[in-house]
Amino acid sequence: MMKRVSLALGTFALLAGPGLLTGVALLAGTGRALAQTPSITMTCAEAAALITTRGSAVLATSRTLYDRYVRDRSFCLYDQDTRPEWVPTKDNPQCFIGYSCFEPFRGGSLSR
Repeated sequence: MMKRVSLALGTFALLAGPGLLTGVALLAGTGRALAQTPSITMTCAEAAALITTRGSAVLATSRTLYDRYVRDRSFCLYDQDTRPEWVPTKDNPQCFIGYSCFEPFRGGSLSR
């Protein structure tokens, strides 16, 4: 028997067996942070405004490449730093939109 329970963080499927109750997490995520917006569909000003307004967003820069971009370091983890990022947009092949987070002491160098 399987019963699905929806929660704020995703869906949990509960599997009941003989004397055993097992929960299997099927995390769907919140959707907002994971939604990939293609940068090439926006103008440079629109892409920069998206990051500035939301604070962070995941942008697809090609069919197979995406990254999370942030407004400032407050959107990174405590041990991360920021580096400037440029992405292709509808009107600019190298549009400065904000920053990405990286770990400076775990192989992430300051220069890219």
